[in-house]
Amino acid sequence: MLRRLIVCAVLVRALAPSSAQTMLTNPLLSSGPDPWVVVRNGFYYFLCSTQNSLIIRKTRHLAQLAEVVPHVIWTPPASGPYSHDIWAPELHFIRGKWYVYFAADAGTNITHRIYVIENASVDPTEGTWMFKGKVTDRTDKWAIDPTVFESSGRLYMAWSGWAGDTNGRQDIYLAELANPWTVKSERVRIGTPEFPWEHIGDRDIPRVNGNYPPADPVEPTHVDVNEAPEVLQHDGRLFLVYSANGCWTDFYSLAMLEATPGGDLLEPRTWKKHPQPVFTYAPEAHAWAPGHNGFFQSPDGRESWIVYHANPERGQGCGEHRSPRAQRFNWNADGTPNFGQPVTVGKLVDSPSGEAK
Repeated sequence: MLRRLIVCAVLVRALAPSSAQTMLTNPLLSSGPDPWVVVRNGFYYFLCSTQNSLIIRKTRHLAQLAEVVPHVIWTPPASGPYSHDIWAPELHFIRGKWYVYFAADAGTNITHRIYVIENASVDPTEGTWMFKGKVTDRTDKWAIDPTVFESSGRLYMAWSGWAGDTNGRQDIYLAELANPWTVKSERVRIGTPEFPWEHIGDRDIPRVNGNYPPADPVEPTHVDVNEAPEVLQHDGRLFLVYSANGCWTDFYSLAMLEATPGGDLLEPRTWKKHPQPVFTYAPEAHAWAPGHNGFFQSPDGRESWIVYHANPERGQGCGEHRSPRAQRFNWNADGTPNFGQPVTVGKLVDSPSGEAK
């Protein structure tokens, strides 16, 4: 059934007129973990994890994402602290320049840290990208999944990190930036796994004679996960949507923190966690483990959209089966976002409003 749905989606794209695309289907690509979309000057700029480089896809029509030529904007050195495992890149236009934030390591997960590159060109697929270095607070602990946002004229970075030097739990941290590549404040933990539904993190570690091997700080048998923080601002309110549970489980889902209006964002008590996940798996839609999302506005600014990845079938874990999907979302009467349920693979939906004809 899934194969038929995907074939139908490909046929619809092939038959639709390229000059006036009005419909799209999910997934946007056959593979693309940790998707990110920026809309600027009528173009979509799309990034995702490719492990070994930073790539941008540029298009005027989201439905035609798979048809455009990818632009490789940066490749890591062959060795060194940021030479391997390039994860979760995000493109941001900050104070007149483009920045891409990403996590990378020296070949082992325990060395993962956050890095950033800069480009002064109007178009991020052109010009020269400069490596600005590591972005960290003074503790310099394990860190992945950076995102950057401005609030009340101050620049912040949120990320997922370890409290110490061993694996076992990932928390959400926040710090103020002095500039796009320099952390100004101490890091503050604003989110940690606490509800039963965000403690699903058993790992499929091979057993020896029926038993798990001795506890290993690098590869523990269970990890509690809060990761991939993304900020959503609307009508004076600030939400932080994150991914809960291990991505290797089918129960990877989106959850949400909200800042008290007018509160100090670097004060943990400012942040309140919603008691239930806000976006989770939908077997009938072939959307397992949906998460690691981003937000964007339609080209005309009238619609709110979410982009995320999901697996088409259960048990597919954190690999290349994760494909990027996008759908419009609305707002509840109380002012909170309503993401609904994942849209079914192959279903025709309206493209974002305001796309060029």
